[in-house]
Amino acid sequence: MDQAETVRTPASWVVVGLDNGGTCNNATVLDATGQFLVSHLVENPSRVLDGPESAVEQLAAAFTGILELTSTPLSLVRAVGLDTPGPASAHGVISSKGATNFNQVSWHGFDIRGALEARLGLPVIYNNDANAAALYAHHRHFGTAALERSSVSAIVGTGLGGGVVENGKVIRGAAGMAGELGHVQIPLLGVLEADQFVPECNCGFAGDVESIASLTGIKKNLLPYWLKRFPDHPLAGEPVEKAAKLLRGLGEKDDPLALAVFTQQAKAIGKLFTIAANFTDPDAYFLGGGVVEAAPHFRQWFLNTVRENTQLRDEQARAATFALVPDLDMAGARGAAVAALDAVAAGTR
Repeated sequence: MDQAETVRTPASWVVVGLDNGGTCNNATVLDATGQFLVSHLVENPSRVLDGPESAVEQLAAAFTGILELTSTPLSLVRAVGLDTPGPASAHGVISSKGATNFNQVSWHGFDIRGALEARLGLPVIYNNDANAAALYAHHRHFGTAALERSSVSAIVGTGLGGGVVENGKVIRGAAGMAGELGHVQIPLLGVLEADQFVPECNCGFAGDVESIASLTGIKKNLLPYWLKRFPDHPLAGEPVEKAAKLLRGLGEKDDPLALAVFTQQAKAIGKLFTIAANFTDPDAYFLGGGVVEAAPHFRQWFLNTVRENTQLRDEQARAATFALVPDLDMAGARGAAVAALDAVAAGTR
């Protein structure tokens, strides 16, 4: 665990937020007044590739470690917020087909929320990682007005996650799959070049947002096309996996090929937000993921390009804001903690 900087011992009860990822867990503590007790990233290895038993133990270790780091007695913890990458049910059961970080058969249909709850002996409130980041962005942006506002978030990573928040609460849907914005199919006119093939998503859809605005979309669809347009580009000699990961750094340096790819991604998200505007008419549109972790000038350019390609009515444009998800890698754990705090405050856990 990372070492603490300044620790403020809570005067009353707390909740713990745990963000589970492909390589690391991130943990935080949120007290009853809404104050986080750590201001930096606190990680331990997630060991998800070793299977459910090892992964749950590592989550338990993250829980114990963050309490030690913040000098928080176990007796003060009312609940734990947990997020993992999807797809999973609203109750934290991993898809029967597995997921990006949970591809071993032992993970298929595994109840990670229930397993952690049994291990810790505390209530565990579950969200997928994109919903957790969306919830944190919403509460951080609106503050005391969060329960009166709505927002839509797009989180760009290996895939494209999303979150829809209404009156401060994540919209889950009947099967827990609301907010799967990556698989919304969008109009491609104005996004693709005239000779560009329609991109396909790993989910089986063609022309959904994730097929363009994701690392997978870059590798599978965008980069192969643009390398043909830039045959002498340095990335042409690299394996596509490596080339895709180098692209953001080149975008920060205004490389023409990289900017062409990221412009298409931004346009696709703009199309998504245009659709969202007609469904939920949110107060804010948030953008998170890898583009947020880029150089400030690049992420602002990307956000501006998304805004320019989101078609809003004049009334909507005056009422809504566009912003980046704050606090980078801490957003998931913090959002998971916010969900747990809300559940305790509402008396549901």
